[in-house]
This record gives sequence, structure tokens and C-alpha cells, in this order.
Amino acid sequence: MEYYYLVRVIIAGICGALIGYERKNRMKEAGIRTHFVVAIGASLMMVISKYGFQDQIGWANLSLDPSRVAAQIVSGVGFLGAGMIFMHKHTVKGLTTAAGIWATAGIGMAIGSGMFLMGGGATVIIILAQIILHRKFNWLASPKTEQVTMQVVNMAGCMEGVQQMLKQKNIAVLSLQVEEHSDDLIHLVMLVRLPGAYGVEEFLSFIEQNRLIKSIEIH
Repeated sequence: MEYYYLVRVIIAGICGALIGYERKNRMKEAGIRTHFVVAIGASLMMVISKYGFQDQIGWANLSLDPSRVAAQIVSGVGFLGAGMIFMHKHTVKGLTTAAGIWATAGIGMAIGSGMFLMGGGATVIIILAQIILHRKFNWLASPKTEQVTMQVVNMAGCMEGVQQMLKQKNIAVLSLQVEEHSDDLIHLVMLVRLPGAYGVEEFLSFIEQNRLIKSIEIH
């Protein structure tokens, strides 16, 4: 019978590896190994939760609750997923990866409990969703934060003119710093947030139309 349980663990690992493969191709923090281990671990703990105490059945004054281990898996994997989330340029990164880790644990639990159709079906749904939703749909695009260095002609109202120009395109200025100042040019360092559907190339093309701006770099 234990061989049958081991098959469950192996199948869970394969499902986790498939999700991890899709994540690896997108160069995410958690790839094949992480998802594989999470799925196997969750499946193993689920099998133990359901069948690991059968030798204790029949003892007087003994009660078992197979759901307790499963509940701890759900909360425990949440801490693992939280480690994938970080801030970069005022933007939260890693939320999808963290959610994928959590969902992969659920797949492992499903297969570990013998629900092969649910586990396999969820694997297919997650992979398809990742592929479809990563396509360039404007309504799905997230705002992008970029650090911009530019040289602006030093004249009255030039700073307000640049900010007003950005506002026309719904580009938010998160921070603005004047690094150098001369009679001819002002050297600015700005942190801007671009709308989701607004590409970096489109932003550069728009900025270069302004004659007050002599040069621009995006870091």
C-alpha cells in the first residue's frame, strides 16, 4: 500500500515541476526545483495526515483529526511565499510567484489525498492561465516605475513645464531631485510611474518631442 502512496507523491512532484518550468521560462525567482519540492512536501504531509496514524486506530481515548496537518500546510507555505515578495523601484514584485507556490502546495495536497483529477486539472488551469495572462493585454498591464535622468534647458518655468507635460500622459512623478545646476542646463533625476499600457519606448519618444529636454536616460 505504501507504494501507492509514493506514486501520489511522485505525481504531485511532476505537477509542481510543470508549473515551475513555466515560471523558469519567465526567469522568476522560484523555478522547477522550488515548485517540485513544494508539491512533493505538501503531498507527503497530506499522505501522512490521512494514513500515517492508522496503527493508532482502536486505542482507547484516542481521537485523530486528519485535517490538522493540512491546515498547517496552508498557513506554513504562506510564509514561504512571502519570501518571494520584494519591493523594486516602488513596485511590488513576486506576488504571482508567491501565489503560485501556495497553489502548488494545494495541488500537492489534492494529489496526496487521492484527488488526482482535481490536482491534475488545477495544474493545467494554472499553466494555461499563466500563459494566457502573460500576453500583452493593455487592460492587464501593471504600472511601471522607472528612474529617469534628464538635462533640461535652464529657463523660467522649465521645471513646471516638464511636470505638466508628464501629467498630460498620466505619468506620475514620485520623486524629483536636482543634481546639477548651471546657467545653461539643469540636471534632473526623477522617479516616474508609467501607466500600464505605456511602454518605455513610447515614453522616450514622447519626451524627446519637448525642445526643453536636451538628453534623457532611463536606468
